[in-house]
Amino acid sequence: MPKVGMQPVRRRQLIDATIETIHRHGFADTTIARISKAAGMSSGIISHYFGGKNALLEATMRFLMQELRNDYMARLAQSRTPVDRLEAIVNTNFDEEQFTPQVTVAWLSFWAQVPFSEPLRRLNNIYFQRLASNLRHELRQLTTDQRADEISAAMAAMIDGIWVRSGLSSGRTDVAAARKMVLGTMHLYLAQSPAR
Repeated sequence: MPKVGMQPVRRRQLIDATIETIHRHGFADTTIARISKAAGMSSGIISHYFGGKNALLEATMRFLMQELRNDYMARLAQSRTPVDRLEAIVNTNFDEEQFTPQVTVAWLSFWAQVPFSEPLRRLNNIYFQRLASNLRHELRQLTTDQRADEISAAMAAMIDGIWVRSGLSSGRTDVAAARKMVLGTMHLYLAQSPAR
């Protein structure tokens, strides 16, 4: 009989093993056997905790989204101005612990599956809508609604684009340079926009 409290630990171990397996073998060759081997557990434990590979992959994407949200909420608590909060959004998306080769490859793999999976499509829509909404909310305090919509669309495209490029590149992307690029573009847009 498993010890009380082991379920969250084992679930996390399986999610970490899924991210690592996707990074090593790619999404198509990520199997239950490979995930369980990377986690040091039997294949049956995945069925026990998740019900199968697809549910584990969905849980992994949910976990990554929750990590992103937790980091953002912690940064948001320290932010006082709309610009501070915009910087918190960008810094969250380019946090050194999140923006690793393993995690970027996992996100890229999930995005490639979105057109073929309703659960992943739903999660991706939540991610896209949350990012756009957070950006627009802060930008609308600084400029017109129309300009805020334009800047938020550009920033979201840059954030996602840098993640995609990173997932397709070998080696580690310069996280500080990524943050600087997105924030620099935001400041350029705001400098050329009417004030609220």
